[in-house]
Amino acid sequence: MTFINVLTLALVIVGGLNWGLVGLFGFDLVAAIFGADSLLAGTVYVLVGLSAVWQLIPLSSALGARELAAEHKR
Repeated sequence: MTFINVLTLALVIVGGLNWGLVGLFGFDLVAAIFGADSLLAGTVYVLVGLSAVWQLIPLSSALGARELAAEHKR
């Protein structure tokens, strides 16, 4: 797994955990650490969003490989 894939996956996990905290407890950890409406918090949110988009690449590759393997077995 490449560095960019590990980094973006970690950011997606952080984002998911943060949304879980927001949903369950109304607590935004990113805003608590960096300040609500701060440039740094906004940057983290953008990086998490871009990481989610990037993670579509390995997901589509994995799904494509799975379909290719299933067709090969037929």
